[in-house]
Amino acid sequence: MFCHQCQEAMRNTGCDAARGVCGKSSDVANLQDLLVHVCKGIGYWGSKAGSRGIYDEESAVFVMKSLFATITNANFSETDFLRLIDEGLKRRDALRTAFAHAGGMVEGSVPDAASWSAASESALRSAASSGKGGWREIANEDLRSLKALVLYGLKGMAAYMEHAYALGSSSRPLFEFVLRALSALADESMSSEALTALVLETGAKGVEAMALLDAANTGAYGKPHITKVRTGVRNRPGILVSGHDLRDLHDLLEQTKGTGIDVYTHGEMLPAHYYPFFERYDNLYGNYGGSWWTQGSDIEKFGGPVLFTSNCLVPPKDSYKSRVFTTGVVGFEGCTHIPDRKPGAMKDFSALIDLARRSPPPSALEGGGTDEIVGGFAHDQVLALADTVVEAVKTGAIKRFVVMAGCDGRHPTRSYYTDVAKELPADAVILTAGCAKYRYNRLPLGEIGGIPRVLDAGQCNDSYSLALIALKLKEVFGLTDVNDLPLSFDIAWYEQKAVIVLLALLSLGFKNIRLGPTLPAFLSPGVAKMLVEKFGIGGIAEAKSDVAAMMAGH
Repeated sequence: MFCHQCQEAMRNTGCDAARGVCGKSSDVANLQDLLVHVCKGIGYWGSKAGSRGIYDEESAVFVMKSLFATITNANFSETDFLRLIDEGLKRRDALRTAFAHAGGMVEGSVPDAASWSAASESALRSAASSGKGGWREIANEDLRSLKALVLYGLKGMAAYMEHAYALGSSSRPLFEFVLRALSALADESMSSEALTALVLETGAKGVEAMALLDAANTGAYGKPHITKVRTGVRNRPGILVSGHDLRDLHDLLEQTKGTGIDVYTHGEMLPAHYYPFFERYDNLYGNYGGSWWTQGSDIEKFGGPVLFTSNCLVPPKDSYKSRVFTTGVVGFEGCTHIPDRKPGAMKDFSALIDLARRSPPPSALEGGGTDEIVGGFAHDQVLALADTVVEAVKTGAIKRFVVMAGCDGRHPTRSYYTDVAKELPADAVILTAGCAKYRYNRLPLGEIGGIPRVLDAGQCNDSYSLALIALKLKEVFGLTDVNDLPLSFDIAWYEQKAVIVLLALLSLGFKNIRLGPTLPAFLSPGVAKMLVEKFGIGGIAEAKSDVAAMMAGH
């Protein structure tokens, strides 16, 4: 295996052992590469078919789900990937046939991703173990790096598009872009200039994908508003929900309503509480635990069943594995998987509910207090406070906004983000989204004129809200360049959804972004140099010096 898609890549180069830092085996990693290779083939023939007026949304949705399944900490199941590869080859070849029947002709050679096949499972495994579709097939490090930026951006887009799709929202132009971009990744003749342009286009499409999900979430569940979320427990059985999918949470709350079973959010599900729709459920009790990497100790203490709705699964310990349920693209051998919902119906969560009835109430974390977390500062809520915010800036009460959105993780140097939050002066406001917030959202940082000094917009995809807020403030202050705002970016990244957020910010014109705790392993020196020179991307240093630089506008 060779995998360098997440921040924990070994030696900040890539995981190349029998098992990655995330816990996936080399067999799973190789199968994931092979599935991506098949998706490139689907992209090739899907784009060709599109030129003849043929659009197969089912295959586009398959690609979206497959890319999502290969995101870090989503699916660890060889069985699932073998099934997806087999289905993908059939879909790819059906598109090729449809293109030919429509009179399509191919000039020149066909990429391996569009022509390769395997007749048996052993042939699939052999191709995967040989490294077919892996990064080592690309010799030029700059081309490899640019293709990684595109692919990892597409994976992040796929995650957001999948959540929107679950709520009935889709976009043919976005699906067609994903297919076209995958086709381009299969093209060995692509120049660095063409790939750089595709990187930036991927960022622009990422903005559209996040806007699609934002509209889907708010259309279904209302506009997030300022909310106080409980972190304690009560003496009733509970189900813990982690991941990102709001539709899954909705189905579960409906099925547990009136049963005496409480539902608790975990990790990136915390922002579900900010949506007014979910206030109707008194069985949605509060948030339990911290970010994704604390789940081992959190689940041990919780005692009841746990549902993973998307990525952020850590390989479960044997001590609680029987209580872990997966759904959607998530998979782990030995864990019960909840099948997809049928048209017009909910997913069937009766297995979780039955186990919850037989489980003890959750044990209290964090001393068992009734502490609260405040959030709900998405773009509509903050813009409703625009007059107060603008006045605070004009009077000097707020000197700087610092965007500290992104991912949390296990890397010891992530304490840097807690240190930055503590080091920032009392006239600085933190804008956040994603699980990075758990590094500082319980600190007593106070308020400025009634405005909390930590404004949590929600999940990682809600970084879109922070961009909208900044663009609106640029307009209010009559600026021509968003980078003239008293605004600094100090972003934490872990996986591929953070990559599309970064590319989206670059496409919107934001510059001088600090990225940490380490720069991505997939950035070659040449591509890193381009990002520094064109966009001012840089790494983090020491909290005190970085805070001083940010407060000085650097």
